[in-house]
Amino acid sequence: MKMPAFAAAKIFRSASRHRLYSTFHKIMDNLAPPKAGARAASSFVFDKAFVNGEWVAASSGKTFEVVNPANGKVIGSVPDMDAADTEKAVQVAYKAFQSWKETTAKERAALLRRWGELVHENKEELAKLLTSEMGKPLAESVGELNYGAGFLELFAEEAKRVEGDIIQTPIKTRRLLVLKQPIGVSGMITPWNFPNAMITRKAGAAIAAGCTVVLKPAEDTPYSALALCDLAKQAGIPAGVLNVVTSSRDNASQVGKVLCKSPLVTKLSFTGSTFVGKLLLEQCASTVKKVSLELGGNAPFIVFPSADVDAAVLGAMGAKFRCSGQTCVCANRFYIHESIYDEFVQKFGATVEKELRMGDGTAPGTTQGPLINKKAVEKIEAQVQDAVSKGAKIVCGGKSNGGNFFEPTVLTGVTDDMRCAKEENFGPIAGVIKFKTEDEVVALANATSSGLAGYFYSCDLGQIWRVAERLETGLVGVNEGVISVPDAPFGGWKESGLGREGGRYGIDEYLEMKYVCMGGL
Repeated sequence: MKMPAFAAAKIFRSASRHRLYSTFHKIMDNLAPPKAGARAASSFVFDKAFVNGEWVAASSGKTFEVVNPANGKVIGSVPDMDAADTEKAVQVAYKAFQSWKETTAKERAALLRRWGELVHENKEELAKLLTSEMGKPLAESVGELNYGAGFLELFAEEAKRVEGDIIQTPIKTRRLLVLKQPIGVSGMITPWNFPNAMITRKAGAAIAAGCTVVLKPAEDTPYSALALCDLAKQAGIPAGVLNVVTSSRDNASQVGKVLCKSPLVTKLSFTGSTFVGKLLLEQCASTVKKVSLELGGNAPFIVFPSADVDAAVLGAMGAKFRCSGQTCVCANRFYIHESIYDEFVQKFGATVEKELRMGDGTAPGTTQGPLINKKAVEKIEAQVQDAVSKGAKIVCGGKSNGGNFFEPTVLTGVTDDMRCAKEENFGPIAGVIKFKTEDEVVALANATSSGLAGYFYSCDLGQIWRVAERLETGLVGVNEGVISVPDAPFGGWKESGLGREGGRYGIDEYLEMKYVCMGGL
């Protein structure tokens, strides 16, 4: 008797597998109106950075424009801050830390909880803002707001669970204690693909621990970060505890260098590319900072012969095409057993063609928004062209549809030497590869310098245990294609990063351990 297959992508799932996105469309067409007291999206568009509880311009007076990736229209402009502005923000955060670290866990928990409540109360309007600057469909933006608020709720609880230890002493006149204390000013650099949740996941943990924050959001998506600052202030989080420095790509390196090299910053957390992560790690070496890095992935998605193929297709849709493939945990290489290869490809391709709709994220029915910019489109085009030139076949999609849009694409006949298999896609292409044995596919899945996420489908209980333990990744989805939740630790092996975010482990990244020996007792 077969083990029941688990749903892989709850945000995408409907009552009928053949109407995979019906619930998704329904959410988008029937978003609830703003709650009483909720603000309009336009009221969250701030044209200043946020330092010491105030809205501030760059010392140079310079600004840069923020563009909607779906239509190329300018949303507005924000300060283009530099090294000097960042140093001022660090000084502010350091001063604020001296009093913030003395607050009780209960006090910090109450403020974080209220911050999360305000995000929930305004999530529909915040979602519109997020979609306008990042491009993802409105329903996905609402989902991200729920996810992001979940971290504030989680760390409000975890703040009160930070505990030390008492060690049994080998000497009668001594008592041995372990204390956990906030590490200090925490520098943060966050990505554009989750411009709300990546901030709450980092800053929520730091603030809960008693740390203060200086954060640089991605230049593509600063407005979601600034909106969070406004709500944090409204929640009562004191001036100087949360500071956001905005900068263009031209100034990003000097802002990052201050966060890495300042002796007043004792922790750095970064989510982004492996290349940039390595540069930041080198720069942090000069002050021996504690560093958390959540870097690139090359996630395998394996379907074994015992799997429920229909469930695997559902999981593949969520694991590959949410956020138009622009997440670090998106499935990158699809390994399908030779006995079910043709069935999977046929069903996968048909579902992609039937259910995915490209368009502006605010338009009803859209499931696939734009890529973040033209450079991202060019990268995907090059990967598809490389695969086709080496013998791959296009099942569906395969080309740009104008602007920053690229069709959801399925490729067959893919081999591991093709760019779409060797490189992180960060776009809506799925290369499908055939395999014969468990040992073979596990070796192929692990044959990469990345180790963030991996997925597989099987109804063989012994195989589930074996493969889950053998995959060299920090996250494993078994019969699930969308696995991230605030309650679980998130982080990678190998070159996919250092440290963990989320869950009860996430707050540890912002704590120092101190051994105290009390003698003469």
